[in-house]
Amino acid sequence: MPKIGVRKIEVSTEQSGRRLDNYLSGILKNVPKSFIYRIIRRGEVRINGSRSRPETRLAAADVVRIPPMHDVDNATPLIGAAKRELIERSAIFENDAVLILNKPAGLAVHGGSGLRFGVIDIIRELRPGDPDIELAHRLDRETSGCLVLAKNYPALRLVQQQLINRDSHKTYLTLLRGKLPPGCSKVDLNLAISRRDGEKQTVIAKHGKHAMTEFTLVESIGDMSLAEARIATGRTHQIRVHAAAIGHPLAGDGKYGDDAMNADLHRLGLRRMFLHAASITLSPGPGLRPLAVTAPLPADLTEFLSAMRCQIAD
Repeated sequence: MPKIGVRKIEVSTEQSGRRLDNYLSGILKNVPKSFIYRIIRRGEVRINGSRSRPETRLAAADVVRIPPMHDVDNATPLIGAAKRELIERSAIFENDAVLILNKPAGLAVHGGSGLRFGVIDIIRELRPGDPDIELAHRLDRETSGCLVLAKNYPALRLVQQQLINRDSHKTYLTLLRGKLPPGCSKVDLNLAISRRDGEKQTVIAKHGKHAMTEFTLVESIGDMSLAEARIATGRTHQIRVHAAAIGHPLAGDGKYGDDAMNADLHRLGLRRMFLHAASITLSPGPGLRPLAVTAPLPADLTEFLSAMRCQIAD
């Protein structure tokens, strides 16, 4: 595998304000994030000759030194034709600024932790004409639905800022244990990341980060509730932890859910967590028109709901 020497790249105006780690991910497209953090930590990456941290914000005309390395960044991950076709079919909206997918369940949004590739790697292979395309946010591997990718850094910054400032709205569809009361149930509980037995978990914590979720009953199905979940904040596993905290854990959630319920639902045909990012709205901004995009519920969840309704009818 050929080796590339030291590279010094000047930051463009469009990339100004970007974090160093994310900037490098865009250049070293198929390099694991762990490798990027390692070369930054070792001081092999420099900004204007000085060591920096992953969260350092770049400015226009900064010169970023990238150390010599084998040409792994130009190597194509082993992505099969079926995965490429699946992602190509999942596109539900596209313009000059963004691409929105109805992400299939079971696919991680990016590689790492033993995964060779994720949705972003497949998209980069499919769209060589959009070299700056990046994930604007994340979805869990098991979660399906609306996933926004930005085609350039100004669009990326705008979408992410809207997500932070609550100028955009994301609605999820989920199935909860028990009977949710009619109307809207607001959950306002701070969340923090904790480690238990070496595994990261999100927990309710008084001094954690503010998090709010609104659950609205859509349909009662036996002793389960099909509900919309709207999040005013975007904390890790927020919907799952908030639902569990009010006694209505998500169907199929193996981390925060009810094991006995999950076993029963599995026998009925549920093969994953019932969580679907059903819609997203974005406000207008420079280069971005107002958008309201809906992702249809995938067949596996639609068929499972039909099976539940039939069982109750019997």
